[in-house]
Amino acid sequence: MNRSNRLRLLTIALAGAGVLTPLNASAQLADFSAQGASGNRGGGAVFVMTNDANHNEVIAFDRNSNGYLTERGDYDTGGRGSGGVTDPLESQGSLTLSQDHSLLFAVNAGSGTVSVFKVFSSSLFLLDKTPTGGSQPVAVAQRNNLVYVLNSGGAGSVVGFRLNFGGQMQPIKKSTAFLTGNTTAGASLAFSPDGQFLLVTERLANTIDAFRVKPDGTLGPLVANENPAPGTFSLAFASNGKVIVSETGPAGASNASATSSYTVGADGKLTAVSQSVPALAAGNCWNAITPDGTRVYTSNSGSDSISGYNIAKDGTLTPIASTVVGNNPAGSHNVDIAVTADGKFVYTINSDSGEVGEFRVEQDGRLTSLGQAGQLPKSVGFNGIAAL
Repeated sequence: MNRSNRLRLLTIALAGAGVLTPLNASAQLADFSAQGASGNRGGGAVFVMTNDANHNEVIAFDRNSNGYLTERGDYDTGGRGSGGVTDPLESQGSLTLSQDHSLLFAVNAGSGTVSVFKVFSSSLFLLDKTPTGGSQPVAVAQRNNLVYVLNSGGAGSVVGFRLNFGGQMQPIKKSTAFLTGNTTAGASLAFSPDGQFLLVTERLANTIDAFRVKPDGTLGPLVANENPAPGTFSLAFASNGKVIVSETGPAGASNASATSSYTVGADGKLTAVSQSVPALAAGNCWNAITPDGTRVYTSNSGSDSISGYNIAKDGTLTPIASTVVGNNPAGSHNVDIAVTADGKFVYTINSDSGEVGEFRVEQDGRLTSLGQAGQLPKSVGFNGIAAL
């Protein structure tokens, strides 16, 4: 089935706001569930967001058991992206799977909304589209029925929502919390595994902000942690509660990117465990942690490479092999990165070449390239990747 036919299937019975109608929702979802099950041959799925300025879409790929991808179809978010060329959102988490992998969140930076899809293997069904209460949303974090969206435009902010049973996002009153200043360039956000904190990175301010999450879903006062290392970009939590931060390094330096790990104190202050462990590469802006929390892989856009680290129980980072554990073809400019739910494969958006980099994770943590998939437009601002 071609892309346009899939898009017609997706948009059946969607009202202007993109919400399912009660009378036929069950039948449509059942149909999509059957399609998803039949389309997956014992593997998984990978999703990539176009960030198109006219109509944002999510491109879905089937993943077979050997890790190779086959493009399945396009799904309209009902919103607009920002457009642009290489990495216009400058963020991690613009396309985010829910904890149980049943939902997919996609930001629409150009129209100030977030779309929520129901996931059936590599098939998607649009459930909701909600204004984010700010300008240029770039990332989403979800834990249980709590969702926070990072708005990087204007006075940067995070805004909270309750996720109801049908997948709709309901705004939480008085949940808006502002970052340290205007144009600080919020780049990523994540909930701690225990749900006690929401952490946010600010690229230009070079801070890691901590907000305590209150029982009603609102946030406590911002605690700004200045990163002693330059180039703070993205963060993610390992399952042991340690925070892993990607750092691009000093401007103009050669292969000076690094990765740090931190412990979050009860007061929101961060304490370094491993400070700026070299990636031996350039442009480390994104990271992805394996489901078991024992490894993290970083996407080095300036070097067309991937670095890897083992994560100890206390959060200590140890480079895998010579740190660079996988390479894309020269000129690929890999940006966002994702690890599959089974921890067996890693994928990157290769922005300049218009492809998805495919890698198999070996027992020692090194990556074996499986080639590239997809025939995507080159250098058109793709952002966001998620994997099952």
